[in-house]
Amino acid sequence: MKIKQLSLFIENKSGSLNAVCQILKKHNINIRTLSLADTEQFGIMRLLLKEWEEAKTALEEAGVVVKITEVLALPVSDRPGGLAEILDVLDSNEINVEYMYAFTYGQRDSAIMVFRFEDPDRALEVLEKENIDVISGIDLLN
Repeated sequence: MKIKQLSLFIENKSGSLNAVCQILKKHNINIRTLSLADTEQFGIMRLLLKEWEEAKTALEEAGVVVKITEVLALPVSDRPGGLAEILDVLDSNEINVEYMYAFTYGQRDSAIMVFRFEDPDRALEVLEKENIDVISGIDLLN
């Protein structure tokens, strides 16, 4: 199941990250996980949140540029080769990974990898055909 991710474009300067977090705090929205990448002038903050629509509205009202993208979350075994097995399936089906990040929220023997694919519908179809677990947004964000 695809999950909605917020991608925020914020200035790469002191206080920008805190400003985003303060907006979410004011609206009582919890961040489940995030990724932050920077360039010289701007950063891209990627967020997974249960209340993504409310967060999008609050952030845009505060002047933050927000883009919604669809991602997939997969459990990856915490052992040598766990990620390589999934990437083998993706590569053999010519599925391009645009980016990914990981977290361990609520997991024991695995991490959760969040994948952004060039074609998320095709990626989901291939993963399901190969019996690779895809975590639903309900399971991940509750």
